[in-house]
Amino acid sequence: MIYPLIGLIIGLFIGFISPISIPVKYSSYMSIAILAALDSVFGGIRAIYENNFDVNIFITGFFANTLMAGFLTYFGDRLGIPIYLAAIFAFGVRIFQNLAIIRRGIIKHIFPKKDQK
Repeated sequence: MIYPLIGLIIGLFIGFISPISIPVKYSSYMSIAILAALDSVFGGIRAIYENNFDVNIFITGFFANTLMAGFLTYFGDRLGIPIYLAAIFAFGVRIFQNLAIIRRGIIKHIFPKKDQK
């Protein structure tokens, strides 16, 4: 669980201290990239809690999600259709599902139920 969390913290730290600003016309691309990254991080944390984390799946999923979401955004821009909204919806749903599963795992770990007979 520690590696995805460390990566998230380092990325947030670098993002807040860097003087780089993104032009407004690329804001939809950045929003998709951030959601794809968060989806991968929360999916990695969930996989760790379920004891089936695989670094190769994590890394390939991270880049595949980001590239596909970026492609959808670019393709939608060319067509004049906000296709990126579909990716935002899908990533948003998965992030909240993974967060709910992680939260339940933490609660079960902290407050184990006693056997009721």
